[in-house]
Amino acid sequence: MHILEQLGLALGLASLAGLNLYLTVFLSGILMHFNLLHLADQHHELAVLGHPWVIGVAGVLYLVEFFADKVPWVDSLWDTVHTLIRPAGGTLLALQALGDMSPEIQVIAGLLAGGAALTTHATKAGTRLLANHSPEPVSNIALSVGEDAAVVGGSALAFLAPVAAFFIFVIALVVLWLVLPRVWRVLRSSGRRILTSEEWRRVSAFAAVRKLDLRFIAASDALSSHRNSPL
Repeated sequence: MHILEQLGLALGLASLAGLNLYLTVFLSGILMHFNLLHLADQHHELAVLGHPWVIGVAGVLYLVEFFADKVPWVDSLWDTVHTLIRPAGGTLLALQALGDMSPEIQVIAGLLAGGAALTTHATKAGTRLLANHSPEPVSNIALSVGEDAAVVGGSALAFLAPVAAFFIFVIALVVLWLVLPRVWRVLRSSGRRILTSEEWRRVSAFAAVRKLDLRFIAASDALSSHRNSPL
């Protein structure tokens, strides 16, 4: 049971870090700092998250992400920058949650944790790209608030019921692995449509300019013929 608790907390923190690393660290730090949870001895390494400097830095970075995450296309740029940061942060959180384990288990767990964080990050980034194709900003705000709520609820689940969290996060990741390829296929098709429409606009603009040039040439020829004709 202790192993499942460690795995559940590690998998939960890694998966949530893929959505919002800074909020995950901030919430975990608050819980550690104020002793709101009495963690088992195997999770003692997570106590470092309760350091005031860790909480302060995570809080400031989350505040920046809170606003950047709600602006169309700025959120996608932010996701691009964090493509490596979130999986790396999720891996570190998972290793801290696992505590003292054999080196081979730590390596395997680190790889799985990085994959889990990358999965949730890719899903978030792909969903945001789809939302950014719509002209209104409401969907971005709704998605951002929903992601933050998921991190809050997921963190509570991971700390309060890590065994249940293990199975729930495993199921959620399997569903995301099934959905994620479809999301990126839709993105590819949308990108092709945008490219096609852009190319069509360029062709139309070129045709309009060419037509104007032909009219100008015809008018010049007519004027030249009029000037050269005998009175």
